[in-house]
Amino acid sequence: MTAMPLPIPVIETDRLILRAPHSTDLKPLADFFTTERSHTVGGPRDAAGAWDSLVARLGHWSLNGYGLWHITDKANKAFVGWTGIIFAPGWQEPELGWALFEQAEGKGIAAEAARAARRYAALHQGHNGVISYIRPTNARSRALAQRLGATLEELGDLRGTPCEIWRHPKAEEAA
Repeated sequence: MTAMPLPIPVIETDRLILRAPHSTDLKPLADFFTTERSHTVGGPRDAAGAWDSLVARLGHWSLNGYGLWHITDKANKAFVGWTGIIFAPGWQEPELGWALFEQAEGKGIAAEAARAARRYAALHQGHNGVISYIRPTNARSRALAQRLGATLEELGDLRGTPCEIWRHPKAEEAA
């Protein structure tokens, strides 16, 4: 049996490819969900939970026409994290989210990927001036939101977990 492709656009930046999730991403995704880093994005999860996350990403694209891209580093072809627009029951509005694997930290990859995803979402998917939910303890994501030009809008709650809600600038303001 072969996979049925979904119409998920590919975005290229200078150093990255934002692409559809692939079945070959399961092992690195499962490895990530065993780490402490995964706690800010729904972890930890076992292998079955990582599988659920992978198929939910594809389902999100299928149901909503937008979702998370997996980030590939052009230099070494490695899957290094994800970014994109997600929206689930109980959320105020669609969110620009991101997560990187540890080996990709500190290289500007998250900023480059999130900017590309945010711009695409504004220009092609009707999501302009989106928010990001960030846990108050997640200093790295807060710093990235600021680097992206987002501002703290309010303190909130996401599915029973305290969060900060950061508002991103509209595409014409972020150029």
